[in-house]
Amino acid sequence: MIRNVVTLTLNDLAIAFKNKTLLLIFFIPLFVFFSLKLVDRTDADFQKIKIGLLKNESYSPGMLQSIQSADRLFSTFWLADREEGKRWLKDKKVDGVLAPSVKEPQSLDLIVLTKASFQTTAIVESVAALQNAFEGKGKNWISDIRSLQESAIQEQTLPTWILMLTLLIGLIILPTQVAEEKEKNLLLGLLQTPIREIEWLLAKLFLGMILIGAAVIFLHLLGRFDLDLESGASYAAFLLVGGFCFSSFGIFLGFLCRNQASARTLGVLFYLPNLLPSALSDFSQRLAKVAPLFPSYQFYGPIKSILLEGGHLSTFPLEWIYLFSVGLGSSLLSYLFMKKRWLM
Repeated sequence: MIRNVVTLTLNDLAIAFKNKTLLLIFFIPLFVFFSLKLVDRTDADFQKIKIGLLKNESYSPGMLQSIQSADRLFSTFWLADREEGKRWLKDKKVDGVLAPSVKEPQSLDLIVLTKASFQTTAIVESVAALQNAFEGKGKNWISDIRSLQESAIQEQTLPTWILMLTLLIGLIILPTQVAEEKEKNLLLGLLQTPIREIEWLLAKLFLGMILIGAAVIFLHLLGRFDLDLESGASYAAFLLVGGFCFSSFGIFLGFLCRNQASARTLGVLFYLPNLLPSALSDFSQRLAKVAPLFPSYQFYGPIKSILLEGGHLSTFPLEWIYLFSVGLGSSLLSYLFMKKRWLM
């Protein structure tokens, strides 16, 4: 009995090795390790914080002088009024705007794009340290933090859920289905009929885009998220090109594998690096630098801007072209693999 158990266990381990499943045992800890290395630490390279000040507002002289003199901490910009400050924040020309508080004299309101970001934390900590050095402990200079994104937490997390659904369908579900058709010789059988390679490829692309669209629509219906007509058109355009990009890339991954287990493993190897750096880019300066290297960020950034900041398709033409190009290139490679009957 023991010999049979040992034999079966070794056989399962051999199959896991052959299917590349064991790669996950090493990849996931390594990925977590390097991700934690990228997350900002106290010894991270410091960059100046870009602060906006308002010309038509009256600041406390001592407070203003201490902020302007801290040129190693802050780069200050004088803005005409609060409306210009909001525009600069949306364009990410400044990290925050300090305005005299209306409610509390001798205090400041910090206006930021979003409260849950490393920029907001850096501003609050730097101003607190500056205040402590200038006048010691006392009433905090920043009395209130105002965000341009005043939506509820459910809506704030919506872009992350959309990214997760898109990547899940494109990088895990589709590769597994393609590999299954290859493993069971279903695809080879279909290609012996009058069905052509381009027809099968288009059908799989439409499947992925339909699944992604249905999942996102269902998510919106459950959460009752509202969209105006202008933002809705830009939103739909990026959902379509994102669905095309990741569906095409998922089909390509499926052609690289002989069976479903290998496809699932390879899908996870691409899923995590595309999901986590983009989703966590708001909370770490280092991850914000790494995230643009992945196509998922070219999808996540515009979607987030459209949903939360009132962005439009015209603001992100390069991102849209980039996603379309990746999808087109992946489709071309998949077509060439089908022509050569790769691993069939």
